[in-house]
Amino acid sequence: MSVTQQQVLDSLAKVMSPRGVALTNANVLSAITVTDGKVFFSINVDAAEARAWESVRAQAENAVRAIPGVSVAMIALTAERKAGAAAPPPRSAGGVAPASTHRHPPQGGAGSPMARQAEIPGISAVIAVASGKGGVGKSTTALNLALGLRDLGLRVGLLDADIYGPSVPRLTGIREKPQLNDDKKMIPLNRFGLAIMSIGFLVEEDTAMIWRGPMVMSAITQMLRDVAWGTLDVLVVDMPPGTGDAQLTLAQNVPLKGAVIISTPQDLSLIDARRGLAMFKKVNVPVLGIVENMSYFQCPHCGTRSDIFGHGGARHEAERLGVPFLGEIPLHIAIRTSSDSGNPVVESEPDGPHAAIYREIGAKVRQQLQGVIAAA
Repeated sequence: MSVTQQQVLDSLAKVMSPRGVALTNANVLSAITVTDGKVFFSINVDAAEARAWESVRAQAENAVRAIPGVSVAMIALTAERKAGAAAPPPRSAGGVAPASTHRHPPQGGAGSPMARQAEIPGISAVIAVASGKGGVGKSTTALNLALGLRDLGLRVGLLDADIYGPSVPRLTGIREKPQLNDDKKMIPLNRFGLAIMSIGFLVEEDTAMIWRGPMVMSAITQMLRDVAWGTLDVLVVDMPPGTGDAQLTLAQNVPLKGAVIISTPQDLSLIDARRGLAMFKKVNVPVLGIVENMSYFQCPHCGTRSDIFGHGGARHEAERLGVPFLGEIPLHIAIRTSSDSGNPVVESEPDGPHAAIYREIGAKVRQQLQGVIAAA
């Protein structure tokens, strides 16, 4: 059954705002997107009223999910301060906090955003793969790292949290849509022995994700909490580049066991990687190490090595900052072509030199997580 925007509006008309006005008449709804049974929109209110509106957001989400044919409903509460207004008091645990409260989270205490952290049942360790900027091969590294951990005997999941540019559907060749179980949770798709979920499975590849921060946070929270991950040793989360709402949402939502920072050797990339590393330290997430991607180019014909982007910058940065250096990944056509074809190099050339590099990086990550996984 095809769900229409009018059905969503009819359902929302039965939900009352804190002032007793129907939600559809309260001038707070963003554009409503309906695609293949998946509904996305936000409720935009003043930050001073956000606490009263959270229950309305929950009612709206329940109302939309009750529509026959709706498989996924992502509804965010966007709360912003008016110019010159005082900041609202910290939100209690639960729900999506106003966008303005996520910029500089206080450390510790019951009022801290970190107080909302909760383990995901069945998952021993959640780790983030992050970069300070785009274009450094983060998603390719995240997928091959997950496969390297799989080859070391671990049960591994991969969450593509890069909301604006989800790459995992293309990197894995997955075209199917996730199904729901009896508890209305999404069932991750299985490929290469990994449990995989991506926002890219829910929207078309050419869809422009023009979402504000709170909607991004809501989507990430749902992909963490509303997915039937099962029992995993490690969930690898491919983060969007930068140091914004998505990174803070993940750090505030689950107790991350560590972050892997991806950089290229050049100075510009290292500056951004430094910012990412500083952000994770600020929110008390252990940095498992730095990976230097596109570290060098070795000609497949003559064997000559060229340091196109320089070489060794990430290693020196790791030494300077006192964090582990996890390894160097070359710029090689086999890694690129296997990624584009949806058959990553660790899977397509398991006995090749590049797969060995990813497994070595995975072994260093596993060693740091060993106590956590064993305890779980």
